[in-house]
Amino acid sequence: MLTLPIIQDLFARHGAAYYGREAISQTEHALQCAQLAEQAGESEAVIVAALLHDLGHLMLAESITTDMRHQDVAAEALAPLFGDAITAPVRLHVAAKRYLGVIEPAYLDTLSPASVQSLALQGGVFTPAQADAFAAQPHAQAAVRLRRYDDQAKVVGLSTPPLEHYMEMVGRCLQAR
Repeated sequence: MLTLPIIQDLFARHGAAYYGREAISQTEHALQCAQLAEQAGESEAVIVAALLHDLGHLMLAESITTDMRHQDVAAEALAPLFGDAITAPVRLHVAAKRYLGVIEPAYLDTLSPASVQSLALQGGVFTPAQADAFAAQPHAQAAVRLRRYDDQAKVVGLSTPPLEHYMEMVGRCLQAR
């Protein structure tokens, strides 16, 4: 079972690895996502979801040719610690990319090459019926906002608050459960 020290240890042990085929590390990506959510005035739950959305990457030795559903791994591991306001956006952030691809076709032009490749592995854009089903889920719009932060959080050398700043929020969300 995950604990706050285990989450911190996952970042310490695996966070320096590159984020897929992007030019930043897993930790840099997580911190940039959280910072974007914080700057947008999101709730602490969404900020924590932004920080932890790719925790499954740190928990898995993920292949670049197979979708190992890191979003589900992370959401399931986080579920004993947090409520749906955190785990649902984590679980839905990949589906949100598929959703945005069908409702905003120009969105696809904004994706990095690595994100385009992962979209193909994840099943491509939704059909209109799948998009409707996605949008009807609780926390779907939080997942869409998280997805947008995720897409933007790939800036080499960007200064962010340290992990400890966000781990305090993680602790507060944990205590509120």
